[in-house]
Amino acid sequence: MLEVGRLSAGYGRARVLFDVDLKVRGGEVVALLGRNGAGKSTTLKAIMGLLPPSAGEVIFDGHDLRHLQPYEVARLGVGYVPEDRRIFTDLTVAENLEVGRQPPRAAAPVWTEQKLFELFPALAGLRGRRGSRMSGGEQQMLCIARTLAGNPAAILMDEPSEGLAPVVVEQVARAIVELKRSGVAVLLAEQSPAFTARVADRTYLLETGIIRSP
Repeated sequence: MLEVGRLSAGYGRARVLFDVDLKVRGGEVVALLGRNGAGKSTTLKAIMGLLPPSAGEVIFDGHDLRHLQPYEVARLGVGYVPEDRRIFTDLTVAENLEVGRQPPRAAAPVWTEQKLFELFPALAGLRGRRGSRMSGGEQQMLCIARTLAGNPAAILMDEPSEGLAPVVVEQVARAIVELKRSGVAVLLAEQSPAFTARVADRTYLLETGIIRSP
């Protein structure tokens, strides 16, 4: 579903990634495990088109993503959950979900509002609440749900468990497992070995921009 080959990227003259190789199949959760500054977020941004790679290839479902804009990558069926959430704080939960809505895709599950509320029951009672009046955990669940409203075939998740209360981490973990069951390809950037071990089928260890173990 998603294949990255010899990917290199950086910021200005500072090179951050060095020939990164990874693969994610449909219905598989693959973790990119590493400390702060290892290059995990940079890898996801380079895949999503938020950061132009300096070398290498990014192939999603047969499409070359290297020269596409982020909105074009999203339209092909790649969802992105950023580390800083970025929900629309002046919109309600329902309005945030509607903003993320995209047409159904033949090779991806369809996420209606009802299914999203079943995945995250805590959001169902907050349908009319503005994002600015939600806790950090509620915002994280909304960010994931809004991304799923686009019916992605693959989803990139940047530190989804960071800074969350244990009860919210539990809900996020269950949601990731459900995504796997539905056939979505999940690439997860994480610092927590415990969280990674719970949800991932395979793990790549990233250190200073280099894959140390497949």
